[in-house]
Amino acid sequence: MDFLELAKQRYSERFFDSRPVEQLRSLMDMGLREISLCVESGDVWTLERISKGYRANDIIEQCAKLTEAGIDFWMTFLNGVAGKEHSQDHAVHSAEIFSQCRPMVVGTGRLVLFPGTLLLEEAERGEFSPLSVKEMLSELKTFVEHLTCDCSFITHHTISGVNLTGQGFLQRKDRIAAALDHEIRHGDPDTMAAVRKTKRSL
Repeated sequence: MDFLELAKQRYSERFFDSRPVEQLRSLMDMGLREISLCVESGDVWTLERISKGYRANDIIEQCAKLTEAGIDFWMTFLNGVAGKEHSQDHAVHSAEIFSQCRPMVVGTGRLVLFPGTLLLEEAERGEFSPLSVKEMLSELKTFVEHLTCDCSFITHHTISGVNLTGQGFLQRKDRIAAALDHEIRHGDPDTMAAVRKTKRSL
């Protein structure tokens, strides 16, 4: 199977389950240098809640195979996907799993409840409690505080006067957490919501 044929397949986090390291290494030799994994959470309850189809231990195992094969990877944390009730567990356990996997890049996106989705319908029925803007920042701060791998850090959140995105996460970790804390304590929710609406990305 050549690289072009493989590229036509639908990639997902489950793609690597049955692939031996040798086959992954051959993909690297054919030019696959890095891959983005939309992991979204490392929390057992949250992964089951959003039907990701894998467990936290599966994430660690598959990322270890990529590392052994020499393929770099990005991991994405989905801010807000666990709702109010499991927000902190989602943040803490995700940071723990991400730290064990040691990705090249950690990215964070914010949950958006799009019309026609099951999660929006559940929220409208009171079965899911979305986070407020400040609760999103609080969850992200917890995630940042518990993340211990050095990586590039990318987030779509906008904090007044502070660039949260950049390389060398561990050197910037305290500043990022402090900026988030300041925005949580002193930021204006209406202004933050208005800024958020101007963003095209999640």
